[in-house]
Amino acid sequence: MFFLQAPVLNDTTYVIYFGTFGMLLLAVALIVFVVFHQRKVIYYQLKMRTMQEEHQQMILLATLNSQEEERQRLAADLHDDAGPLLATVRLYLNENLVNQNKATQLQSIYNARQIVDDTIQLIRNISHSLIPPTLKNFGLESAMTDIIRKINATGAITASCRFHEYKKRLKLEQELSVFRLMQELVNNVLKHSSSRFLHVTQNKTDDLFYVRIHHDGEGLTQSEYEKMRDTPGGLGLKNIHSRIMLLNGRIFFEKDSTNTYYKITLELPVDSVM
Repeated sequence: MFFLQAPVLNDTTYVIYFGTFGMLLLAVALIVFVVFHQRKVIYYQLKMRTMQEEHQQMILLATLNSQEEERQRLAADLHDDAGPLLATVRLYLNENLVNQNKATQLQSIYNARQIVDDTIQLIRNISHSLIPPTLKNFGLESAMTDIIRKINATGAITASCRFHEYKKRLKLEQELSVFRLMQELVNNVLKHSSSRFLHVTQNKTDDLFYVRIHHDGEGLTQSEYEKMRDTPGGLGLKNIHSRIMLLNGRIFFEKDSTNTYYKITLELPVDSVM
């Protein structure tokens, strides 16, 4: 009879077997680690994106609420104050006025004119009230600093503001134009860029007045801005362009050399703002 004899394993064979088995275990463990790590990274990225969207929505909601409150106040002022005045003018200038004697006609016209003057003054007061008190009383630097303070208070983004060459205030109308332009640019960054920080700076040369916005979110290049500005829609960019044209200025959108930050530069001639 023939008996099958089990192979004899020497030390070298054991080393090879155990080494191979160990490498397989290590490979499996590495694959499992990579899979779980990738899942963890994806989960973290989704969570961060959700948090950023929630923060962005919070900022946008606060901005919209503020604008809506201002519109409601303006509508109430016009309805409650200007409406009755104009209705009274209409009574004075009704169709029966032509049938009245000359003295009555003149008196009615005089009374209507007085009320029209009062209405003009009322509307002028309402329009003046639309100017932020901080801007009116303390100037562009204080008004921009106030906006930045409110943005920081949301806790959703780190914002800062520094004016370097602003020793002399602009005329109020000029300050308001620059302020509204900067306000719209900042709001665009808050709404569309998902930035974690925003920094506003100002300086000037003998010929030019500069205001710059730096942020680390998604932004535009100059060519992208010009393309979007000139296509249908994009009302916000068109408004920005219109304001800049009124100030005889220019605007530049660019990415820094490290491809980390975006910069928006508003360039205005000194003689148009000083």
